[in-house]
Amino acid sequence: QVQLVESGGGLVQPGGSLRLSCAASGSIFSIYTIGWYRQAPGKQRELVASIVSDGATNYADSVKGRFTISRGNFRKWVYLQMDSLKPEDTAVYYCYAENARDVYWGQGTQVTVSS
Repeated sequence: QVQLVESGGGLVQPGGSLRLSCAASGSIFSIYTIGWYRQAPGKQRELVASIVSDGATNYADSVKGRFTISRGNFRKWVYLQMDSLKPEDTAVYYCYAENARDVYWGQGTQVTVSS
């Protein structure tokens, strides 16, 4: 089992920055992919960024060059640095993790980009 808790969401003006954090606990060394999805009102959940166990990263085209995913020591933490935020980035952001058995989700954190 893996438990995930997100933090760091909030309200920010267009062009601003936020850093999301996700704390993983439980069987963290079984995780081979961890990352972030987001879901805006009335839209499907979409992959934002992910990082695999060898450090390779993947980004949605809409966030490339603006968002950066990284992991902390001992795989306990994963971060999403979001720069040059746009109103269309407004969504609930979910941390997720995959191992050989299952996909795990955090409870989500709201990010609102508005003036």
